[in-house]
Parts: sequence; C-alpha cells; structure tokens
Amino acid sequence: MTEKFQGYIYLSLAMIMVGSTVIASKLIASGLPPFIATTLRFAVAFPLFLALMRLTRTPWPRLERREWLILLLQAGAGSVGYTTLLIAGLRYSSATDAGVVIGTLPVVSAAIAVLLLGERPSRSTLIAIGLAAAGVLTIVLRPDDGAHHSALGITLVFGAVVCEGLFILINKRIHTPIAPLALSTIMAGMGVGVAFVPALFEAPSMQGVTMHSLAAVLYYALVPTVAGFILWYAGSARVSGTEASVFTALAPVSAVLLAFVLLGEPVSMNQLAGIGCVLVAVLSLAVPHLRPKTAGQTQI
Repeated sequence: MTEKFQGYIYLSLAMIMVGSTVIASKLIASGLPPFIATTLRFAVAFPLFLALMRLTRTPWPRLERREWLILLLQAGAGSVGYTTLLIAGLRYSSATDAGVVIGTLPVVSAAIAVLLLGERPSRSTLIAIGLAAAGVLTIVLRPDDGAHHSALGITLVFGAVVCEGLFILINKRIHTPIAPLALSTIMAGMGVGVAFVPALFEAPSMQGVTMHSLAAVLYYALVPTVAGFILWYAGSARVSGTEASVFTALAPVSAVLLAFVLLGEPVSMNQLAGIGCVLVAVLSLAVPHLRPKTAGQTQI
C-alpha cells in the first residue's frame, strides 16, 4: 500500500466521521440543549488534545494580543456557533436534509471570500456557488415527496455552515504559524469558555435528558473531534492540499447514508438531486486543480 493510498483511506475515514456528526447532533438535539451539549463536547475533547500536545511535544504558539482575540472570535464562530446551530437546526429538520446543507461548506467558504475579502471569482467558482444554492433550494422549495422539510431547521443548519466558513476565513487573519494540533487544542479550550455562560441559562430548562443524547455527545467529542483530527492530518500529510479538499465531498454523502441506515430516514428524489448538485459544485472547484502541470508551468 503506497503512502498516497494510505492518505486517501485516512481522509475518507475522517470525512465519514464528519458526516456522522449530523447523526450525533440529531440524537443530541432530542435530549440536550445546544450550548450544554457544546460545552460537554469540548470539555471532553480539551484534555485529550492537551495530552496529545504533550505526547507529541507540540509547542504553544507565541501570539500577539490581537491574534488571541482573533482566535477567540474564531472559536465563537467555528467551534461554538457551528455546533450549537447544527444541534438547534436538527430539532426541526431531518439528518438527511442537514447532510445536504453541510455539503455546501467548501462553496460557502468560497462565496464568503468573494463577498467579504473582495476576491474576484472565477467562472467555475460562480458556477459552483450557483449549483450549491440550487442543491439547498431543491430540498427547501420542492417538498413534493410527502415528507416535511423545515425551512427553519434548514436555515439554522445553513447558519452553522456559514459559521464554519467564517472560521476558515478568520483563520487567514492570523499571520503567526500555529501547529494544527495546537490550534485544535486552543479551539476546544476556548469553546468551553464561550459556550459555558449560555449553557448556565439553559440549565433550568433541561428536561428529558437521555442516555442516547449523552452517548452522542461523548461520541462527538472522542470520534469526529479528536480521532477525526488525527486521521485528517495523517491523510493530508500524504497527499496534496487540493487532493485532500476533494474528500470533503464525502461528508454529505456519509451523513445521508448514515441517516438512512442508522435513523431509518427515507431518502427522496429531491434530496438525491440536492446532494448531486452539491457534489458537482464541490468537484467543479477541485477538479481543475488536479490537472497535470504542462511543461511551461512551474511547480511550487
């Protein structure tokens, strides 16, 4: 087995785990308020990341005060905003619908870069954004399959995607190099701090907490958060960045298939059409960068 093929396996497993967060969040939503669940998730993951840092002797970054503030904003958007909005959205929408919306992340990130950073979009980027939007609108505006598609739930899940896109955008504002493990540890620690105060206000309303929801939080913390991080960076170390980005398209596929297998949710034709649009959108961004360099081009 070659190094590159091992990388493909690791990246595939990591993205399958990312897709499974939709299923975990669906179970969490049935028994825990979103901020309490988010606090528990990062409270479990944070000490494990600290142990990994010590085991691998990963140094803490030396950052300016401005950069620490940027990281705090990043944690609020990507770590807490994403998790809480995803859990809240899954109280109203199906895991299948959420899986389709989650798949728009790469395209949403590109759209945010165009709108907020003023980047000039290429034709392929504009086509990808249009396809991703069509994929989401397919499940929102064409509920002709007899199933219930909650516009509120889908809006909340899309808000989670926007938060994750902002997470990626904000990270570009930090100029000091930060090791991926150190960044994940900081995000988990700050995630606990940001979510803890809102969680205190949710505490009086806690009713109907189930073992399934608690087990789902534990799974979310241990498997996608910690193990998913290890697999993703083990895989990305063996392949190019563009090759790695293609594997993000597996996340919505994983979410839809796991929702069908584990939750028994039906998959309708409009949902399949939606995920098809999303996958084509993601691949249209990535495939042009996979073409071999010509003799006149310079390898970087």
